[in-house]
Amino acid sequence: MAISVDAPEKSRDLAQQQGYTFPLLCDSNVEAIRRYDLVHAGAGEGGRDISRPAEFLIDSTGTVRWVHLTENYWVRARPEEILEVSKLLK
Repeated sequence: MAISVDAPEKSRDLAQQQGYTFPLLCDSNVEAIRRYDLVHAGAGEGGRDISRPAEFLIDSTGTVRWVHLTENYWVRARPEEILEVSKLLK
């Protein structure tokens, strides 16, 4: 799943355009983003708070097993990297 500060309509349109098959959740009040200490203060449109880019692997008990954080919006973990890490966590 993905969490964004974007409005549900914007996330829905993005998912349709990109062919995403996973849920895109809306956190326009930045509540979940704050709980995970991921706020990128003032980096959004009009200076609003958004989330730092982050990927998490969470096991079936809800334990965070792996985290990839960056400050750069364009830097993301590659799918191959996430798959390789997930194999190591088993």
